[in-house]
Amino acid sequence: MSRGFVKEEDQEEPVLVPPRAALPEGVTNYVTENGLQELKTELKQLEKSRAEVIGENETEKRRTQSLIDGKINLLTERLNTARLLTPEELPKDEVRFGARLQFQNITTNQKQEFQIVGVDEANVKLKKIAFVAPIARAVTGKKEGEIAEFKLGEEVKKLKILKVTY
Repeated sequence: MSRGFVKEEDQEEPVLVPPRAALPEGVTNYVTENGLQELKTELKQLEKSRAEVIGENETEKRRTQSLIDGKINLLTERLNTARLLTPEELPKDEVRFGARLQFQNITTNQKQEFQIVGVDEANVKLKKIAFVAPIARAVTGKKEGEIAEFKLGEEVKKLKILKVTY
C-alpha cells in the first residue's frame, strides 16, 4: 500500500534500543560468576517489566514493549555468547580475568585497586574494569612485584603490581 493511503498517526517512528557495552568483534564474551548472575537477573526484570507494561494508549504500550523486546534480544545474545571463567581455571600468581589487584603508579606513588571483569559487569564506581580496557590489558599476565607499562595518550605510566587475589 502506498504511504499516501496511511493515516499520519499510524506512521510510527522506529524505537531506538540503546546498545549494550561494547564488546570488540571476535572477542570472547568472558563473564565472572557474579556477572553472569547479574545478566540473568536483568533478563528476569526485563521480562517482568514487559508483562506489566501499561500505557495511556495502544501506541505508547506497543512502543514500550518494543523497546523492552529490543533490550531482551540484546541481553539474550550476550547470555548466549557468555563464557564463564571461574578462578579455579586461572593461575593464582598472576593477573588474569576475574582478578582483584592493587597497584601503585610509580610516578605519583598513588595506590589503586580494581577487579577485571566482563564488559557488562564493568563499573568504575564499583572498581570493576572490563577486560578489554587498555589498563586491564596492560596488567594482564603480570605477577606481584612486576611493572606494567600503560600508555595513556602520549604518556607512559608505570604501574607496580602490589597484590593479586581471586
